[in-house]
Amino acid sequence: PVLLDSRHALHNDVLPDGTFVGKGNRVTYHAYAMGRMDAIWGADCLQFKPERWVNEDGHFVPQSPFKFAVFHGGPRVCLGKDMAFIQMKYVAATVISMFRLRPIDCSAVGTPKLIHSLTARMKGGFPVVVGKREAS
Repeated sequence: PVLLDSRHALHNDVLPDGTFVGKGNRVTYHAYAMGRMDAIWGADCLQFKPERWVNEDGHFVPQSPFKFAVFHGGPRVCLGKDMAFIQMKYVAATVISMFRLRPIDCSAVGTPKLIHSLTARMKGGFPVVVGKREAS
């Protein structure tokens, strides 16, 4: 995902928290940082918890695009969002059905590091051992 994004005010405006934004001013938000803020996600914001996105029946529950701003929100939502989700599901289903993926123990390396660029990437990627799945 893109790490940060900016918008310019065409007219004087007021943000939902009451902050005044003057005509011509720029507002920038950092989606990567927002995804790690306890004020937004709670005290356990740095923990990997997929259940944040799934209800008790196991169905996906989307978060507000203004809370999870990776694809932006409002009238300027990312045009590629739906295609990104379709591609992700297709690739994940295909790879998982054909291969077993096992993460390599990276404890010696430590916590994954972010590469600061236009889009977010992990330094060194995500190393895994890939094995062919047996036909069932």
